[in-house]
Amino acid sequence: MNKSELIDAIAEQAELPKYIAERALNAMVQSVQGSLKAGTNVTLAGLGTFSVSERAERTGRNPKTGEPITVRASKTPKFKAAKGLKDVVNS
Repeated sequence: MNKSELIDAIAEQAELPKYIAERALNAMVQSVQGSLKAGTNVTLAGLGTFSVSERAERTGRNPKTGEPITVRASKTPKFKAAKGLKDVVNS
């Protein structure tokens, strides 16, 4: 399912016009992004938890030359599925 198909499904299930469903989805995505950027986890009951994980600086290798390079520390978004979502997928 891509974004436009998700918007169609939201509009149909909530009996909303598509443009309102799209605005609601965009607002949700922006809210999650803003919370993660601020360092706050986002938990949606029955769906899961969005969080930020920190990766430490490490030494890697250039695959072409084999010489060592330093990979900078970074933050990466993570998602952990809730039990309810896992149950739905596995049923």
